[in-house]
Parts: sequence; C-alpha cells; structure tokens
Amino acid sequence: MENRWSEQDAAGLSEVELLVYQAHLIGADPALVTSGGGNISLKATRSDFRGRETRALLVKGSGVDMKSAQARDFPAVGLEDVLPLFERSDMSDEDVVDYLARCLLEPGSPRPSIETLLHAFLPQASIVHTHADAILSLSNTHRPEKVLKEVFGNTVVAVPYRRPGFLLSKEVAEAVLTHPKAKGVALLNHGLVTWGSTIQSSYEAHIDLICQAEEYIQKRTMGRSVFGVTTAQAALEPEQRRTVAAAVAPTIRRLVASGNARGRVVLRFDDSPVILEFVGSGKARDLVEAGAVTPDHLLNTKRTALLVETTDSSNVAEVRRALEEGVARYEQAYTQWFRRHAKAGQEMLDPHPRVVLVPGLGMWTTGRDVRATTVTADIYRQTISIMAGADAVDRYVSLSPEEAHKAEYWPQELYKLSLLPPERELSRRIALITGAAHGIGQAIARRFAAEGAHLVLTDVDYEGVEALSAQLNEEHGAGWCTAVRHDVTNEAETAAAVRHAALTYGGLDILVSNAGIAPTGTLDELELEEWERSLQVNATGHFLVAREAVRVIREQGFGGSLVFIATKNVLAPGRGFGAYSAAKSAEVQLARVLAIENGSYGIRSNIVNPDAVFQGSGLWSPELRRERAEAHGIAESELEEFYRRRNLLQAYITPTDVAQAALFFASDRSAKTTGCILTVDGGVPEAFPR
Repeated sequence: MENRWSEQDAAGLSEVELLVYQAHLIGADPALVTSGGGNISLKATRSDFRGRETRALLVKGSGVDMKSAQARDFPAVGLEDVLPLFERSDMSDEDVVDYLARCLLEPGSPRPSIETLLHAFLPQASIVHTHADAILSLSNTHRPEKVLKEVFGNTVVAVPYRRPGFLLSKEVAEAVLTHPKAKGVALLNHGLVTWGSTIQSSYEAHIDLICQAEEYIQKRTMGRSVFGVTTAQAALEPEQRRTVAAAVAPTIRRLVASGNARGRVVLRFDDSPVILEFVGSGKARDLVEAGAVTPDHLLNTKRTALLVETTDSSNVAEVRRALEEGVARYEQAYTQWFRRHAKAGQEMLDPHPRVVLVPGLGMWTTGRDVRATTVTADIYRQTISIMAGADAVDRYVSLSPEEAHKAEYWPQELYKLSLLPPERELSRRIALITGAAHGIGQAIARRFAAEGAHLVLTDVDYEGVEALSAQLNEEHGAGWCTAVRHDVTNEAETAAAVRHAALTYGGLDILVSNAGIAPTGTLDELELEEWERSLQVNATGHFLVAREAVRVIREQGFGGSLVFIATKNVLAPGRGFGAYSAAKSAEVQLARVLAIENGSYGIRSNIVNPDAVFQGSGLWSPELRRERAEAHGIAESELEEFYRRRNLLQAYITPTDVAQAALFFASDRSAKTTGCILTVDGGVPEAFPR
C-alpha cells in the first residue's frame, strides 16, 4: 500500500481543504474503499448560529463518494450536544439520525453518516475508517482474533461484528479507552479505524497498519495457487469467449428484468484474468456461497453472486439454458432467505442477482446504469481479492444469513438509494445510432445522451464518432458512450457493431438507422454504380442493421424501438434524386414490414421524414449543393433560404428538430405507435403522409 501523502500538495491547505485532500487520497485507491464507502472526520472549532465558537465534528455525509468529495460534503455536528450520548445504554438508528439532524451547526447540511457517533466518541482529532482489502482478508476469517493478534500484537484491537450504529460506536470507544497504546481498531467484517492528532498522522497510521497486513498475507501466499487447482472449464480463447458473451448477454438482461421493460438493466462484462481464474477455480462455489465481505457491499452485490453451472461454455444454447436455470434457482433461494428473516410488513427488494459468474466466460454485473454496474464490478473484484487473502491465512467467512438480511434491508443503507438522481426518459436503455458523426445522427446522439441513454455510435468516419463519444462521456460520465467504425453496407461490420452493444452494455433497446448518402443525377444519365451504391447504403444498410437489432431485442423479451431516418423525398420525390428517392422508399417499406413482423414482440418501427437539413450535414456535400442550386435556378448561396421559403411554416429545419422526433419514437411517449411516418419538414404539402 502506497503512502500517497505529499507534503508539497498539502502545504498551505486549510483544515477543511486537508480533509478533502485526505478523502481524495483514500477514495483514489480501490484497495481502501469502493464508491461511497469508508468515512473520515476532523474535530475542529466552528461558530454556531449565535456566533459562539464551539467544538464541532466535520464528518463525511451519508453516501458521499470519497474520491469526489468536496468541502460541502462534510457537515459540522456540534460535539457539545453529541458527546453526552456516550452515557446512554442504547439508541435506535432512527433516534440517532433525528438527534444528529438537530446537532447540525448549519441546517440543510448533508445528512451525517450513521457512523458519526463512532467518530465523535473517539477523543483524537482525526479519524479514518476504510474497508481495506488486506484488513478484511484478516478479519473475515474463521479465527479473526487469533489472526489479527498474530499480525499486529496489541497494537490493533478487534471488535466483534455489529451493524453500524449506537452500540458499535460505544463499543469501539470503550475498546480504545481500555487499550490506550492501540494504534487502530479492526471491525470484524467491516474494516479498519485509525486516528491521529492531525489529518496526516491518522492517514499515515492507517497506511502503516495496512502495509503490515499486506506483508503478512504476501508471505502466506508465496508459492501457493491462490484458489487451488482449476476444476471447472478452462477459459475460452478471447475472441470465442466474447462472441459467446455477446450472444448470451441479452438473455441475462431478460432474466434479471423478468420480462419487465421498466425493470431493464444495463450489464457490464469482465473477462479479466483475475475473474477467469476465480470463476474457474475449485473453491469458487464455496467462496461465492459464503457471501459478501462487508454490510456496505450488500446494496450493490446482494448477499451472494450467481455462479452458473454449465457443461460447455462455448455452446451458446447450453449457456443460455444454464443461465435460465441458474437465475430461477437464485431467485427462489433469495425469496426463501428473505421470508425466513423478514420482519412483518417488510417489502422484498428485487430477487435478481447483481453479479453473474460463468466459468470459462467471466463476470457480468447489473445495474440501472453504467456507473452502477462499474461500482458493483469494482466491489466484486475487491471481494475476490479479499477472499484470496483470507484463504491464504485461514478460511474465508462472511456475515451470517440473518446479519446479511439486516444489512441489506437496513434503512440507513436504503436511504442512500434516495440520494440517487432521478431517472430520465431514456434511462436504462441502450441505443445504437448509425451515421452519428455529423448532422442529424450527432444531434440525436446528444439528445439521447441528455435523456440518459447508453449509446453505441457508429459511422464510417471513425475519428468523428470517436471524438463525439469522448465529448459525451466527458459531459455525462465515463462509459456512457462508445464508438464503432461501421460501414452499414458491410454485413460483418454491422453484426460486429450490434455485438459490441451487447458486449459493452448487455443488449439493445433502440436502433436509430440514420446513415445515408445522397447521389444525384437524372435517371437517364445515372451510372449503374451510383444506383447500386444508393441501394446498398440507403436500403440494404438499413436492412442489415435492423435485422441484427431485431434478433437482440427479441431475445431480451421486453420490446424496443426502431427509428428510421428517411426523407421527404419518399412521399414527394424530386428531379435528379431518383436513386436516392427509390432507395429511401425501400427503407420506408422495410420499416413498415418490420412493424408488421415484430409487433407481437413489442418492437415498434417508425419513420422520420426530414427535409433540407443543412446544419452540420455530411449529406449536403458541396457537389450536392451546387447541383440542387442549378436544378432550382438559384445561386448556391440562396439554397438554404429557398428551402425555408418553400415550406408552410417558413422555417429552417435543424438536426435538433429531427432529434426531437427521434426521441418521440424512441421513448415511451409513442408506446402505442408503430408503422408511422412523422414529417419534420416545416410543412411540404406534397409530402403530407397519406
């Protein structure tokens, strides 16, 4: 474990700035905490509402992520009001939360962590609490007190597992008071607490103890296979592994959503060496069943993962069968576990697995968005690391089923769910947009991203679509968008693009088939090559991508939306646009037949007919502009104004206008609409749908 404290970086920082700096150091290391985990605090002097100086505890707010914490995330709690609670014998979580709310020096501050009393009752100025992997590898064992004593002697006090709250806070304080020479407290199944007179000293004490634990584990691990001999199937070769993974991911989406579109999730696939080694090991089954490492993890991972039993991981049909049986078995076991431990009137959370392990393939994690799947994946990789360490020194042990239930259904943890931002119109949906680098495709990508969709952006202009993807990820969060080089006329590339969606996010909910070209020329002079090229891109390209998309959406079982960007020329063709108009008409007929063939699967297919969209367009090349101006007998500089004046609303049509129409068809706003044409042309009478 690296001590990341920098005297240079810390120089000149105020108390609160140092607290934020410490939070960022801890949050940046996944071997210390995962998203939202851990806690730190500082005792300082602050002014109360009367302007009177008073001792206060600055403590991390509930649910705050260490690596992104800001000064505002550390509410100040009056110690003068909190410390007398130490004399009480007990206090419910609800009473603690209500009491702490009254102790805030600034009303409206974030809700203090339930562990606030633990930090307040310790006399030292600075307190650090993490879920360090190495410490949990020692404490989550069959004989934790013996192991901890062997590693630390009397410098670390072991406190038996108890769910965070008043009693644990008091027990930790009493343990420290009765062991004045101790440097830290190991909370069994929970983590490490250290302290110091300064923020730097509490951090460095924490790192020192973790280094001791790591050295001990490393010595016990040397010369040993971490999880024993591999008894399950060997991992497939990377290409075959990912081909199978992409094929079965939509099945997982269907199973964990129970066919309910509103319950759909996003998936994350991980076939890294550490995952493959674990899922293929002889000990995987027992370790998975042992359960989660700490109570903090349960809201993300549930008590256990699902380890699927398959006889041939290279056989897609066999893996799908095994997944069907495995998820059904998991849900039944979860329901029984809940009923066994639930209180009267307690409502069961969804019974689906959050972590799915398949020997030979890897791991999927599920969540409402890519951030949630990443957090769960990070936690389970941490879990595997902790299991490995625990197995090296003794035998991995987790919470009892009863304690696990109390942790997963603990109101203070469930409260964190209320802090999540509200879901947007396209949340939980995965959209593939062709021709996304410019113009209409780019505008649709931006609109969909703003509404929470996960995006696969494709184009023959890979540099353009990659730049857009990077920009959207910067604006909306890492991993929300991915770019693919894709020629829609190429069958293999089209299959690969849809496969990429399944491998990256688990499947597909929305296809926006937008890529197109606009060859011009009267039919008597048109070259056959130009005619065929138009058909390839503007008709066959839509067929190829729709065919692949429909296969995935059907497998998922909860419907989806196909949106075809056609043209006003379908209903009102123009001179010199024969190849374009004919091919685009084929696109519209394709969309209508798709509506007919897929309605029973809940898949809608609709068409947007734009006209004269110049802004950012890759369609309106200099050659096309020149040719159209000549056809209408006007100067090229007058072309856009000519098209504006010819529509009834006298309006310029922009890519954003088309994006709004695409959003209508992609979202539940048009849940009862299929086979429809929506014009976005300002009103061209001859192009009115009939």
